[in-house]
Amino acid sequence: MNIEELRNYCVKKNHVEECFPFDDETLVFKVMNKIFCLVNLTPPHSANLKCDPLKAIEMREKYEEITPGYHMNKKHWNTIELGGSLRKSLLKELIDDSYNLVLASVPKKFKEKI
Repeated sequence: MNIEELRNYCVKKNHVEECFPFDDETLVFKVMNKIFCLVNLTPPHSANLKCDPLKAIEMREKYEEITPGYHMNKKHWNTIELGGSLRKSLLKELIDDSYNLVLASVPKKFKEKI
């Protein structure tokens, strides 16, 4: 999956905004103002995605393109190399997991607006 495909997939989700809060090389996707995906726009391209801690370990052991989250809490975040051989379906699953984990942490009063 290339960056444009990843971007299109992320922005189609409900209540997602994209921004550059850190620099002009890190594209950030938020749901209800909480980050669920960060994309490095300079080579080597990668994405940071939130992940269940046990699944994060499993994914890192199974796929060499998945490593502990760069500049993130390594227990809860993975970095995925976008130029690797991961199937698009797996990357979409990881994006969905990240989105859902972050959305689950949004206070109930904000979820009611969704």
